[in-house]
Amino acid sequence: MDKTLLKGLKVLEIVTGSTERIRTIEELADKVGLTRSNTHRTLQTLIHAGFVARDDHDNYVGGIRLFELAANQLAQLDLRSAASSAMRALADSTGETIHLSVLDGFDVVYVDKIDSPRPIRAYSMIGGRAPAYAVATGKAILAHQTESFLQSHSAQLKKHTDATITDLEALQKALARTIKQGYAVNRGEWRDGVGGIAVPIFNGLGQIAGAVGISAPLDRLTPARVRLLVPEVIDCARTISRQLGYSDRPGNLID
Repeated sequence: MDKTLLKGLKVLEIVTGSTERIRTIEELADKVGLTRSNTHRTLQTLIHAGFVARDDHDNYVGGIRLFELAANQLAQLDLRSAASSAMRALADSTGETIHLSVLDGFDVVYVDKIDSPRPIRAYSMIGGRAPAYAVATGKAILAHQTESFLQSHSAQLKKHTDATITDLEALQKALARTIKQGYAVNRGEWRDGVGGIAVPIFNGLGQIAGAVGISAPLDRLTPARVRLLVPEVIDCARTISRQLGYSDRPGNLID
């Protein structure tokens, strides 16, 4: 058991859960049951990490990082709930693996998935990661990020297969095509022989909430089949977006 971590969690719990505002180390130490020096050291670590801050009245309160994590977790939970039935419908109609992804740094994290019943299928797991620039759900999300965001992560463009895009300019062109055509594709850029089709999901504020997509062996994702599947993936993303409160407007990707 990590006692240092437990101390930090206890301090965080008191700071964020107490109905009384805490202004001094002494007050906090008394509530937590630690020495003043231990409390001060733990508190400074939490402040440095952004989990605790001082408000306008000089009280200790939860920091911005704490709110960011909570908001992200709530968003993911809401996204999974909103996407569940639409993902199931897409899985039933296509017979392929369906992924629900969110962006974390320059990776996507699979927050939900439905496996294909076919013996040969895309391998992944809930909670797993993939480089956003090399998978369809990731590219669907990256297409709506700023140029400065892409530039700041360009050093992370690494080759995974012969098809991986590792040049920033080439990636930007691919993302521009994604915007124009309304969906993203992966042609074996993360795993040899495995591809995907994906469309972004928007929340009620018109912001990117994630992406939903199909993954399958490339020998099943022929150009002809991709043309047949794209409208289904777009409909799935539109349904999920509306569940999140998104209102279709001209010019949006899912219109």
